[in-house]
Amino acid sequence: MRMIPALFLLLAFFVQGYTVLAADASAKADEFAEINKLISGFGPNLKADSIKPVSLPPLYEVVLGADVFYVTKDGRYMLQGDVVDLRERVNLTEETRAKGRLQLVNGIDERSMIVFAPEETKHVVTVFTDIDCPYCRKMHDEMAAYNRLGIEIRYMAFPRAGIGSESFHKAVAAWCANDRQAAMTAAKAGQRVKKEKADCEDPVAEHLSMVKTLGLTGTPALILENGTLIPGYVPAERLLGIIEESKMN
Repeated sequence: MRMIPALFLLLAFFVQGYTVLAADASAKADEFAEINKLISGFGPNLKADSIKPVSLPPLYEVVLGADVFYVTKDGRYMLQGDVVDLRERVNLTEETRAKGRLQLVNGIDERSMIVFAPEETKHVVTVFTDIDCPYCRKMHDEMAAYNRLGIEIRYMAFPRAGIGSESFHKAVAAWCANDRQAAMTAAKAGQRVKKEKADCEDPVAEHLSMVKTLGLTGTPALILENGTLIPGYVPAERLLGIIEESKMN
């Protein structure tokens, strides 16, 4: 008879333990419910294989020009990638990159650029261009259309083949011409352009250095007035739409 209370006590212990485990499992399910809901919204039948907390100290944002990364205060951990506000649908890291790009581009003397400006400038786009790039040439063919829409195009040199290449020398010739605009147009049309100023201190190598700082990899590379990077050729009407939308955000 004395064993009965002990048996009940043991049974009560197991029941209590099971209840705690069940409650813990339920709590974890609730804890990750929002994450699972988020993942399921990425696509049909998507389910996380694993979700677990990561023990990391607070992260600090580090900006180097247009590069953005995150480190812990003790310098032990570094995180590379974009931080996105999923509720507001905003890429916070890209916003910081854009500010960095804008600061770098605004620090460049416009006199080192080849500028095609309309009668009334409404928008300014800085374009890193390669004279031999087919899409750069296609973009240049639409210069009148860009200008007609009030878009000023400011060219910077990005001969992708690098210093000393044929594209590099073509860019130098265009920048060292008495009429830079005419020389650029002729070069992009496939015409041979000679370097007219023997003592010209061209900015092509300096522009290439900026290309590396900005992390650009292709041409044309368009940077809007808010620092947004648009890779590749964009027709005039579409570019205007992108610019106007960027100014609304």
